Amino acid sequence: MLSCTSKVLPNGLRLVSVRMPHLHTAEIAIYIKAGGRNDTAGKSGISHFLEHMLFRGSAEFASSLELEIAFEAIGGSVNAATDEETTCYFSRVHPQHMGTGVKLFSSMLLHPTLAGIEIEKRIITEEALEDINERGEETNPGNLASKLLWPGHPLGTPTIGYLDSIKGITGEDLREYLATFYVPGNALIVAAGRHDTGEFFAACEESFAGWQGGPPPAPVPASDQQDEPRSLFVKDSDSQVNLQIAFRGFARPDRRLMALRLIRRILCGGGTSRLHLTLREKLGIVYSVDASLSAYEETGAFAIELATAPENLVLAVSEVLSEVKTLAFVDMDEAELSRVKEGYFYDLEYSADSTYEMQVRYGWGELMGMVRTLEEDRIEAAAIDAAAIRETCHALFQPANVNLVAVGPWKAGAKRAVEKLIKEYKKGW
Repeated sequence: MLSCTSKVLPNGLRLVSVRMPHLHTAEIAIYIKAGGRNDTAGKSGISHFLEHMLFRGSAEFASSLELEIAFEAIGGSVNAATDEETTCYFSRVHPQHMGTGVKLFSSMLLHPTLAGIEIEKRIITEEALEDINERGEETNPGNLASKLLWPGHPLGTPTIGYLDSIKGITGEDLREYLATFYVPGNALIVAAGRHDTGEFFAACEESFAGWQGGPPPAPVPASDQQDEPRSLFVKDSDSQVNLQIAFRGFARPDRRLMALRLIRRILCGGGTSRLHLTLREKLGIVYSVDASLSAYEETGAFAIELATAPENLVLAVSEVLSEVKTLAFVDMDEAELSRVKEGYFYDLEYSADSTYEMQVRYGWGELMGMVRTLEEDRIEAAAIDAAAIRETCHALFQPANVNLVAVGPWKAGAKRAVEKLIKEYKKGW
């Protein structure tokens, strides 16, 4: 039986234990409530850069190799990820070695050497170049859509940063960022899987009780204003056009987020989803189509992503806009909605066997102030009817919320046709 217990240490560090005694594994994750949106002026990418640097060695482990060997010795494989609002360090750990795992993470976070900065710059530059064409232009549709959604704000900047900002980051910059944002009141440690809660809490207190630091500065709010559709076309020498249609969405506290989760499934949730059936099975113009949901403290986005041959670009845009407009004005069939809900309920149930899913639900959820049990999610989803889906879609898919990005070998005529489609989309709203 899954159980969740939390505790706050005197220094403000939050601890969460998610016991899953039926499993044979455990996972430790440390969250820092700082990501791309917290990058300092002129230092785009520093959050991500620091994440990389903490793997390069600590006072106790002189190199990344020594750290990797230490984690492997306890059944682990340490990894990390930086997004717009958080940085997470995580590893599977054998249940017998939870205390050692906590100590390893404390060494990484509290005693990094920050050595090898020039080597790491080269590595991250290679990563950044994957999203840049031969003319030095950004080609990642997600990054470009964010730029349209939040121009001039860190949320509109690639989390990895830019080539010049990566090049300019110094050891002093990293130490200053570490002292500012890597503080106990801005962090959370979570364990999920088979483990003893008391022993886990004791290990965290032993390794992190001495961690000190004041509150970090609050992030600059992003403007949530958009009055007209926006579009951006970037030429790239590819065989397909990568398309993203991002709609300005809802902030994290918004009660319509559950409806958005179901809408994502209605449109792109597998073989019976609407856009899959239309674009792939009926028209044969895509291999796959997906949708993503982003919800931040004060804003959000809902993005539909696909790739198609240049000659199919106009048709793909037309079909996507037609489908979302239908959802905004026509109540969906109850049988379809019931099928979508059932799929969601099954996935909720399956997630109870995943240490990753549970550490995110209860760890990240606690950090962001939105912990929800599986049953709470199930009850909320069950209560959503066709009218709620239609009303949410009507608010989400408003013409003024459209941000369209096309990257690839598009033709001028197709560009004009797509821009005309966006204008026509406003009619009858």
